[in-house]
Amino acid sequence: MHTVEETIEIAVPVRTAYNQWTQFKSFPRFMSVVKSVEQIRPNLTRWVIGFGPMRHEFEAEIVEQRPDSLVAWRSLDRCSHHRGEVSFRATASDRTAVFVRMHVTPHGVTGRLTHAPGFTRRVVRAELGHFKEFIEGLGQEGGAWRGSVRNGHVQPLEPEPPRSRVPHWPVG
Repeated sequence: MHTVEETIEIAVPVRTAYNQWTQFKSFPRFMSVVKSVEQIRPNLTRWVIGFGPMRHEFEAEIVEQRPDSLVAWRSLDRCSHHRGEVSFRATASDRTAVFVRMHVTPHGVTGRLTHAPGFTRRVVRAELGHFKEFIEGLGQEGGAWRGSVRNGHVQPLEPEPPRSRVPHWPVG
């Protein structure tokens, strides 16, 4: 097993960066190795990744998710097991540090070649750069999922804060 850690600073508020990250279906729009993502349940996704002629499909379970803070997952794949987390931290009101940590345990010859520490690190660094360009170019998120996951169990969605209602008083 090896660990890859990468950080990037993005010029958007933490809520914007986090909200966009939760839109997994949009990943193929900016990540070169992600070919498709299907959201099966709030805490279960199916991924197709590839580079060159190689393709790999796997499911990943979100085991921890805290709005504006963290998304942690584990793959459910026996061929190339990995787990990881993406954390979000405000560095200013309009800037966010995005930190990725992945633990990869490759299996078989192909797994060892495609998940070599240097290769995985370069891919993660490049894909974070693509995310930065994408979200800074948009300036706002294209959606959000504000629920929480704890120990693999989906928690109720955060209630929207009540909107202020100004009473309408009849005029004289």
